[in-house]
Amino acid sequence: MDKETILKKFNGYNKNTLMETLEIEFVDVGEDYLTAKMPVNSRVYQPYGILHGGATAALAETVGSSASAFFTDTSKKVIKGIELSINHIKSKKEGEVFATARVIHKGRTTHLWEVKIVDEEDNLISICKLTNIILDKK
Repeated sequence: MDKETILKKFNGYNKNTLMETLEIEFVDVGEDYLTAKMPVNSRVYQPYGILHGGATAALAETVGSSASAFFTDTSKKVIKGIELSINHIKSKKEGEVFATARVIHKGRTTHLWEVKIVDEEDNLISICKLTNIILDKK
């Protein structure tokens, strides 16, 4: 499958979800990574008018879980996040943030991802670790 087709497929899953509400869009994919972007505006602010850590965490989990789906036969398996750890390094008031998930461990039943969230100038906003469990569909 080519990059355009993969990105179109992932973006197609966003309808009627939190990802649509947060305007998350998948923008790049490679053999060992997946990247999505999210606009920073009043929709994702906390009361001080800056990017909410929860919105950042939702972006990180979206990208890491979707990356697991990319490497898994989802017709037979279901992916669930079981742990998310996130450190917020820098605040952001406007523009966009980009989350890139890179695999640390890809086992049969668990995947571990590092998700770096940066702004348009490649400043580190947050860094995350996400663990997914891979289960048989019932």
